[in-house]
This record gives sequence, structure tokens and C-alpha cells, in this order.
Amino acid sequence: MRTDQRVYGGQVAGQALVAAARTVESEFHVHSLHAYFLRPGDPNVPIIYEVAPIRDGRTYATRRVQAIQHGRPIFHLSASFGLSEGGFDHQFGMPEGIVDPESLPDFKTQMEPYKELIGDWYDRPRPIDLRYCDASPWERSEILPPYQNVWLRANGTLPDDPVLHICILTYASDMSLLDTTLQPHGQSFAAGDVFMASLDHAMWFHRPFRSDEWLLYAQDTPSASNGRGLARGLVYSRDGTLVASVMQEGVIRRLRDRSAGDDSAAKPDHVAEDQ
Repeated sequence: MRTDQRVYGGQVAGQALVAAARTVESEFHVHSLHAYFLRPGDPNVPIIYEVAPIRDGRTYATRRVQAIQHGRPIFHLSASFGLSEGGFDHQFGMPEGIVDPESLPDFKTQMEPYKELIGDWYDRPRPIDLRYCDASPWERSEILPPYQNVWLRANGTLPDDPVLHICILTYASDMSLLDTTLQPHGQSFAAGDVFMASLDHAMWFHRPFRSDEWLLYAQDTPSASNGRGLARGLVYSRDGTLVASVMQEGVIRRLRDRSAGDDSAAKPDHVAEDQ
């Protein structure tokens, strides 16, 4: 087991949302979540999710969830649930000129030239089918525009439970988003010389969808500064319906040259303290 391995952030967020959803009445649907990644998760230790009922109103309910390992919180999530109701309705349009997902290579096909670099991760089962509309992180070697488009869906057919579909999208939303912040700098996590870690993650769920059907994840990055990058994502169903919005900020730092004796500040305190 690698000593620097940590639990995937989307897994913790998705499981925390499941825990929160199980404590509200079935007619309430999650419409937003706001989360902070506090410490890296230990993949060898179970995660305990503690749910606090903050508010139960007539039309809205709020829950707070802490994910605990080794007696300390590693993740904090607040989720708001509401009743469905009519009213004003508008949305941004889906980006134009996007190729169909069936015309794009799946992960194993696209990554076959890099399987030696990827290692055993190449052959692992992949719960999410992720297909890049443009170059993948392993193929990037130059400065690129501050946006990317990715098709994604769950591998397999899921039950009809809408909570499950929202939690699967929450899981998948942590994939590729922070990578977008490196594109304007000609960098990629795949090169191995950049440290990346999610700091916070927010989502808003606008309309019903299925996570086992193709969703377009249209991402951009408004800013990077002070060792952090900000990324946004709009999630569309295949017919152009905007189903969710995502925001994430994370640490993006060049790894220091340890062979030269510079071992400082490569990782932020909230990550380095547990390594």
C-alpha cells in the first residue's frame, strides 16, 4: 500500500450525502450541498458518518454530516433538502459542437499507450465511464484554454431511486474538475510534478436525471492564485437539460525538488500532517 494513498474525495462526499438523505422524509429532495475536505482519508480504516438534524421545516430541511476517522473529522458536509414546486424556470444552454460520447474512446482504449505509466490502476474496475472530448490529462503537454468537456455515466444500470442517482453524480463530480485549473499553465497531474488536493466542493441539483445515462460535464476555471485553483462545472443531460452545477477549489502546487534538499511546503498543512 502506498503511504501517500488517500480515500477519493468523491466517495466520501457521496457517502455523506447518502447518510444525510436517509434522515429526511422521502418527499424532500436534496437541492444543494457544501462540503470541506479537512484531512486525507485513510483507505485502511472505516469511515464513520455522523448526521446532525439542523432544521426540519415545512418546505426545507437541513442536515450536517461529519466523516470521522481515527477520532477526528476528515470531511464536513451541509446539505439542504426541499419539496418540489413550480415557479420560474430558465437555464444556460448546453455547449455547442460537442461530439457524441459513443464516438469517443473509453478509458482503457484511450489510456492503452500509457498503461505502463498508469500501472495497476489501468486494469481496475471503473464504476464511472469517463470520456474526454479533447485531450486527456496524460496527453496534455502545452498551454490549453481554461475549459474542458467530459462525458460521464455510471457503468451499468441503476435502480430508479433518485437519491442514488444524485449520490452517484456527487461521486463522479470530483473527477477531472480540479484538473481543469492546470490547463492554462500547461500542466497536468499525470506528469507527476504537481500536487493537487480538494479543499471544498459545492453542488446544486436543478432537475431530475439518471446517472446511468450520459451526462455532459462542461468545466471551466475562472482563476488560480495563492496555490489554489477554482473550477466550475455545469452538468447536462444528453437532451441539453441543465441538471446540476458544481464549484470546487483545491490546492495546486508544483512539487519541490527533494533531491536538491527542498522538502518544504509541497503539501498544505491539512494534508501533510497526516502523511
